Amino acid sequence: MRLDERLDRIVDLLVDYRTVVVSGSKIAQEIGTTGKQVWRLIQLLRRLGVEIEGRPATGYVLRTSPDLLLPSILGPLVRGTMFEAGLHHYYKAGSTNAAAMRAAAEGAPEGTVFIAEEQTAGRGRGGHTWYSTRGAGIYCSVVLRPALAPADSLLISLAAALAVHAAIEEVKSDAADLKLDLKWPNDLLVQGNKFCGILTEMNAEPTRVRYLVVGIGINVNHARFPAELQNEATSLRLASGTVWSRVELTAALLKSVQLEYRRLLGGERESLLQRFCGLSSMVRGTPVWIEENGGFQGTTEGLDPRGFLQVRTEEGLRTVLSGTVRPLKTS
Repeated sequence: MRLDERLDRIVDLLVDYRTVVVSGSKIAQEIGTTGKQVWRLIQLLRRLGVEIEGRPATGYVLRTSPDLLLPSILGPLVRGTMFEAGLHHYYKAGSTNAAAMRAAAEGAPEGTVFIAEEQTAGRGRGGHTWYSTRGAGIYCSVVLRPALAPADSLLISLAAALAVHAAIEEVKSDAADLKLDLKWPNDLLVQGNKFCGILTEMNAEPTRVRYLVVGIGINVNHARFPAELQNEATSLRLASGTVWSRVELTAALLKSVQLEYRRLLGGERESLLQRFCGLSSMVRGTPVWIEENGGFQGTTEGLDPRGFLQVRTEEGLRTVLSGTVRPLKTS
């Protein structure tokens, strides 16, 4: 049993016996270790933010119910989905995308999910890092094996963005007036600032995708950001003024990902593109600067059938394959 699984089992036990003190010997027996090792694991859980009272001589009890993305908690909430049996939880990981890509290369089935409470090497698009505060965000990566050509893989990112949007709309409180915006190709904004990034990586042959990993990072309950990010990053908590249940939002997200994925593979490509355009303020009629091939500017004219951005320039219509898109300020 790996370390994270032992930690999860301890938390599960304390949740099951929430109203009573659980002895160290009981925990040791359940996870197959010693009382001394249980104490070390309890200390580690405390450092990871789990509020546990007690000592070896008295036993242990949870002070508050933890908002942890444990398989034992998420599993029942995603029952009947492709993700139910493949949930992998980490208290600290380098990158969930890296873990998912390794697992996919070793044959992990479609629907395998890697979720971390904290990332130490979270990655974004273009080699950027993703700020992954412990216990404040959703950092997850899913393994997919779509019957798609590699040139169509961008559609998966667009589908994931729609899934994030739908999940937030589903679980937000009635009082939360959030202005969500989809920024092509892989970001979501709220009140104009970025709170979600999507990183899609794949292994493919010339004509087919072998496997694909979709990484989704959502700033949920972050209360602050480093100085260098304060003018561009935000969280759902900062935007709404309320604390969100990461468990509820993660469950809604996974169910929405499955729905959008099946719609895409079921032939609803045009609907996906139309809905993305309808929820994005930037893909039609917006003056933009494109950081691609030396850079150029123009006005956005929607998406092509593969999901790539179309930009009208003085030289004609150009297709943006991978460049960063920045809106131009107009006087």
